Amino acid sequence: MRTSIATVSLSGALTEKLTAAARAGFDGVEIFENDLLASPLTPEEVRARCVDLGLSIDLYQPMRDIEGVPSEEFARNLRRAEHKFRLMERLGADTVLVCSSVSPLAEDDDALAAFQLRRLAELAEGFGIRVAYEALAWGRHVSTYDHAWRIVEAADHPALGTCLDSFHILARGSDPKGIEDIPGEKIFFLQLADAPLMAMDVLQWSRHYRCFPGQGGFDVAGLVGHVIRTGYEGPLSLEVFNDVFRQAEAGPTAVDALRSLLVLQESVGLSEPPAPVVPTGIAFAELVTPDVEPLSEILEALGFARTARHRSKPVDLWQQGEARLLLNTGPAARRDGTQLAAVGLESPDPAGAARRAEALLAPVLPRRRAPEDAPLDAVAAPDGTELFFCSTDRPDLPSWTGDFEPVAHKPPVAGSVHRIDHLALTQPWHQFDEAALFHRSVLGLGAQESVDVADPYGLLRSRAVTNADGSVRIALGVGPAPSADEGGRAQHIALATGDIVTAARRFRDAGGRLLPIPANYYDDLAAKYELADGELEAYRELGILYDRDADGAFRHCYTETIGRLFFELVQRDAGHRGYGAQNAPVRLAAQHIRRPVR
Repeated sequence: MRTSIATVSLSGALTEKLTAAARAGFDGVEIFENDLLASPLTPEEVRARCVDLGLSIDLYQPMRDIEGVPSEEFARNLRRAEHKFRLMERLGADTVLVCSSVSPLAEDDDALAAFQLRRLAELAEGFGIRVAYEALAWGRHVSTYDHAWRIVEAADHPALGTCLDSFHILARGSDPKGIEDIPGEKIFFLQLADAPLMAMDVLQWSRHYRCFPGQGGFDVAGLVGHVIRTGYEGPLSLEVFNDVFRQAEAGPTAVDALRSLLVLQESVGLSEPPAPVVPTGIAFAELVTPDVEPLSEILEALGFARTARHRSKPVDLWQQGEARLLLNTGPAARRDGTQLAAVGLESPDPAGAARRAEALLAPVLPRRRAPEDAPLDAVAAPDGTELFFCSTDRPDLPSWTGDFEPVAHKPPVAGSVHRIDHLALTQPWHQFDEAALFHRSVLGLGAQESVDVADPYGLLRSRAVTNADGSVRIALGVGPAPSADEGGRAQHIALATGDIVTAARRFRDAGGRLLPIPANYYDDLAAKYELADGELEAYRELGILYDRDADGAFRHCYTETIGRLFFELVQRDAGHRGYGAQNAPVRLAAQHIRRPVR
């Protein structure tokens, strides 16, 4: 189906919004009246700009407080409407959105509303314009889609239909199944938005917290299914009011928006992009660093050994068990200090994973590769992390490890670390919801519920995405507020161990520095849990944190931070799916006290 987006969903001037929508790949736009009023372009120039960009103008919106009013007020409304219809002729828009009235003058009289909407439609028909009547969830007398449809049906005019808005329908808890009773040709427009489930005033909820389909808690796909079954043939259009989107760069937001519609169309059977190829493990994590010494000291203390070097690039492979880390000291490492730059995802079909990514607007990144190098495809996650689709030592596919030549080394310390438990990636403040949708849709990972944790200087939000068996776990986090040093928030790599006390002692005895945890934490821990003899003392000595639920225990401790990176040692009981969220405030406070090593 055709796709469209309301200009109110994007930041910037009208020309920036139009350009972003076109570059992302939208077919059309809804022109929000305020965007036109603030534009230096005439309606004719806006129309020409849209033609040049390949965009249709699918809707002009909104007209407010039209119907159900006293006759003298309605006469003024018709005069206002005629001016708008002449403007729409110049603009090249043939459908106008009319919202149900919130005016204190509006009367609770469906017959009057139907009569006046019919008069409006008669006027619009003379200009070749259709009127799409929408029930606002906070409308004074008309607040549900079925009520709006009854009025449209009673008005009985070919230029009058209804506009369905998923937010207004689902926020009120209306049953969307009744949509199938509306003839498809009388649904003039469909506006889509998701939203997190919140207990608050519906107007404030609508104006500040809408998001793109798949990023909230509404069953937008179910609603669209009902609409499609009516025979509706118009566009799927996004109308999202969101404080974050209004401040974020329009281009990436438009891409995120269109991706949400592509995933939505797939979910309701309107399109068939390449199927998701769910990663089966973390093949490697790539770190870039301008100074290898502090990082190599930590890795050696953790029990890793430098086992190989890339044949043509300044990249070393450090390994312990199935945990593999690449240390890159190339030119990219000079800019921003030590950080996690890329992740290798074990894939049963790397080429299929790349096709899926490209279909969902995550094109394969250009990459310098020697002829003998393994053909690794990578895409960029919203935060810029490169995600490689690869295989490790499989007989049927080229292995990325073939690009590395072994070097003499001491054997890794047996038993300290056996694999990467999870990766924690802090997102730019405006891309958290985009990142969750990206990892779910492009990679096929499942998302857990969002968790809020207290930071000494704000509130952190985290959401984990995983595959079914937990061999791939990525915890996406966002900081308390936008700031100039957004990129300075640390990422971390959690390393799985079967005996955290032994692993932590080995690390400390080898010269590694563990994050100190206040004694008050352990006093509280003793009150919460009955631990085995000596267990609490060991945790206190080594700075180990403890969490437990019905599925088992989670023990973890942290290294010092180097640049924008630190490590976590994790001992996870088999059934435990968490990440120690209740301990996060303690860890964050401790890290604020300890200055990172540069």
